[in-house]
Amino acid sequence: MKLPQAFEMTISRADFVRLLPAAVGHQPFEETGSAFSGADAEVGRGRRWKIALTSLPALRIGAICLERHRVQIDFEGYAEADIAAFLTRFEFYFRRGGG
Repeated sequence: MKLPQAFEMTISRADFVRLLPAAVGHQPFEETGSAFSGADAEVGRGRRWKIALTSLPALRIGAICLERHRVQIDFEGYAEADIAAFLTRFEFYFRRGGG
């Protein structure tokens, strides 16, 4: 499954932050407000990514209430193949059970 670079997730902020390091390949990143940003570890590559996490109204299904966020991932200096690899890894670490 290929994720678009902007999508909604039913996840708590705490769970998102907990899973993010593995999802970005353990690259160091900074958290500024509701955004997370990192740069390629190799000096001189000039590649950066930024993930904006925006809280949305909760999804309510009967008695169930799920936290929901909009996720926007922006890339600078990445080739299309590298973006696809990043998104594939990201999706893998946030995948939930089910159909």
